[in-house]
Amino acid sequence: MTESLPAVSRTAVGVAALRAYESNRPDRLFEDPYAAAFFEAGRSVLPTPGGDPLQDGLGALMYPQIVVRTRFYDDYLLEAGRAQVVLLAAGLDARAFRLPWPPGTRLFEVDLPEVLAFKDDVLATQDASPSCERVVVRTDLREDWAAALLEAGFDPAVPAAWLIEGLLIYLSHEDAEQLLTTVGELSAPGSRVSFEYRAADAPDGLIARARTTEGGEHVTRLWRGGLRTAVPEWLAAHGWQPSAVTRAEAAAAFGRPADGNATADGFVTAVR
Repeated sequence: MTESLPAVSRTAVGVAALRAYESNRPDRLFEDPYAAAFFEAGRSVLPTPGGDPLQDGLGALMYPQIVVRTRFYDDYLLEAGRAQVVLLAAGLDARAFRLPWPPGTRLFEVDLPEVLAFKDDVLATQDASPSCERVVVRTDLREDWAAALLEAGFDPAVPAAWLIEGLLIYLSHEDAEQLLTTVGELSAPGSRVSFEYRAADAPDGLIARARTTEGGEHVTRLWRGGLRTAVPEWLAAHGWQPSAVTRAEAAAAFGRPADGNATADGFVTAVR
């Protein structure tokens, strides 16, 4: 089952392991009851399948960012209050099942067929039931994913909340721009979007530290840079009203210490 997962999608298994670890903490920032099942079902694809993910150099480095990111996006989606929610490259995201969605919410999960098949197989073993209307959209984001989303019932005349979590760094600048341009074309006034921004050239930023972390090359070699521009300015020039917070600011709001140079990266949210 896991052998069919593409290389980029396999990184979601490692992220699930970190979410599972956080969910077991007494001071957890969120609770993901399905993360451990995803990890156990997919751990054979990890470089150290039998090990503790926090003993892995890259896992330990990324853990603070992953947990703050997860909580930030949980809050963003629930506060957005949009009837349509779209998770691009949804991966092993279980928000359709674990968040208290308001009545009438329709959540679209967009990802590769093999990723969503693996996800649904694991969720079936957990007797998981979504707390909203969940619509699975099996498509490749490198192709005409907008057509697949529209065919699945997405209404571009209705404001939506878009989440692009952990994806853009795996795209080239051109592909990241195209993805966000398509999101803008599908977004009615009042729509929102959120994703990470990173200062790729910061010498002590997360990207630079990850590239020099022993054993991290299996992930960092897949990174292509993403938008690589001043993100708020790019969004403003393309019809959005952006706001940004650094990871240090987000961590402080959640009562967690900032690690390293947590001012070199963060999260942007924008309204159409």
